[in-house]
Amino acid sequence: MSAVPDYLQNIRIILSRTSHPANIGAAARAMKTMGLSQLVLVAPNIMATPMTPEPPEFIAEHATDFRLPEESFILASGAVDVLEQAKIVATLPEALTGTVLSCALTSRRRELTTPLQTPRELTPSLLAAAQNGQTVALVFGNETFGLSIDEVQQCNRLMTISGNPNYFSLNLAQAVQVVCYELFSQVNADMSHLIPERNLATADQVAGMVRHLEQTMEELDFFKRRNQERMVRRLHALFNRADTTTEDVDILRGFFRKVSEKIAKTQD
Repeated sequence: MSAVPDYLQNIRIILSRTSHPANIGAAARAMKTMGLSQLVLVAPNIMATPMTPEPPEFIAEHATDFRLPEESFILASGAVDVLEQAKIVATLPEALTGTVLSCALTSRRRELTTPLQTPRELTPSLLAAAQNGQTVALVFGNETFGLSIDEVQQCNRLMTISGNPNYFSLNLAQAVQVVCYELFSQVNADMSHLIPERNLATADQVAGMVRHLEQTMEELDFFKRRNQERMVRRLHALFNRADTTTEDVDILRGFFRKVSEKIAKTQD
């Protein structure tokens, strides 16, 4: 039996605002079954259950002090180590730090123009990036509401699991299992032709560059008669679709600095 490839450690499963403690444990079990171990929890919103009548409260300022209830560990079965090593953060940008490809799991069409793709379609590029030492993230939303539009726009890929249009009701842990299975089923495929030669920018590098662009646009009074929030969101989506490289970021931020310097001189 072949060993689990080391590069699967570069694939991060992110659960945002998960409410049922059992789902967190079951998701950890689904991950470990398919060779994944990197779990990040964003602001867990644990609900009361018969097994967890007094759920722990998540406090953003003390995120690292949060402890999952026993119910999560029971449902994790032999994957307790995944839960014990899980990182807990307050926001999605924190969870996406260092990632190059990030997939938002959604079953709804969004206003963003990023195309919806299935796990099977996206898996080759995700594994190729992981093989190349880059960090990949799969982001799952709350059981009831899914991912918000703001959370989706922070990712640069949209993934959807296809199913019966007359009845489609996957449990969160089941969705994690489906995606993790698709990843593991393709680990032995030859993806050398997909490994990028470019240095793709991480999520936080792109976000920082977009903030820099927004500041420069503010200095130019560009938003005077425009919807700033909506426009910045579209710019963020644009750079995510473009697979922006670190070289692109350096060039653009250098340009933004020059523009700011010129503006400052004209105001002296």
